[in-house]
Amino acid sequence: MAVFSAAEAAPRSETYGHDSAIGTVWGDLSQAPQAGGIDHVIAMLSDRGGVGGSAIAALLALALRRQGQRVGLLDADITNPSIASMFGIRQPPSRQPAGILPARTITGIRIMSSSLLLHEKNPGLVWRGPLVSGAIRYLWQEALWGALDVMVIDLPPGTHDAALTVMQFLPVTGSVLVTSSQDRVGSLLKRVDQLVESTGVPLLGLVESVSCAICPQCGEQIEIPGPSEAAQLADELQVPFLGQLSLDRELALRCDLGQIEGYSAEPLGSMAETLADRLSEIGTRPHPTMTEMGG
Repeated sequence: MAVFSAAEAAPRSETYGHDSAIGTVWGDLSQAPQAGGIDHVIAMLSDRGGVGGSAIAALLALALRRQGQRVGLLDADITNPSIASMFGIRQPPSRQPAGILPARTITGIRIMSSSLLLHEKNPGLVWRGPLVSGAIRYLWQEALWGALDVMVIDLPPGTHDAALTVMQFLPVTGSVLVTSSQDRVGSLLKRVDQLVESTGVPLLGLVESVSCAICPQCGEQIEIPGPSEAAQLADELQVPFLGQLSLDRELALRCDLGQIEGYSAEPLGSMAETLADRLSEIGTRPHPTMTEMGG
């Protein structure tokens, strides 16, 4: 049974080419974007698993990219990474003297995930609590992101150590809460308030996932989990209700096949525009030093 060590994460091989089926992995440092600033960092929060948080993060990054923005996507769900597979990326990124070059998707989104750094899939892999936080810091510090307009971070479910690591030690501009219609306002409101207060990171808005199913025969909207309370929760939190994403067989299939970039993501287009407005109002947070990050 293996225990992951972040220091051993990066592969030794330094040469990877281009494959249209899996996107681009930078081949050498001369091809990589020069180290630059990241204007805004959005952390995607969800109170529990199974609400489609990773898919929402991927679709938001895709919607921002379609607006012409330079986008990065960091998979901080260390124990259950799924971002790279959604985009069909399977080869490990290239290790350079200055750091690790993030993989690039077909549309140009730069991606880092622990799943790309493991030499082989290991069902016996065990993650101890402090290692999860250390691995997130490693992915952030070691990646040669270059200049980005927006970085989207897919957090693991919950408000425990991993979420706190990202919110406290990374220059997060703001967070987006992903809920489902099964989440009840009272208990969720208290936990979100505590996280926002303890980290000082503002909540940019709320997205409801798995909100309903659309009948393929008649188009009727069926509220399978029950009536939605997302709008009420957004009102209580005093943040914009960014919208809903229904159960969609096409989206599920594209995620499984690594073809999420072929999904229309129309519901996320307006959400991306709203977030862009909110980000311009908030401004940027300073990047922490290596000492502040525990490096």
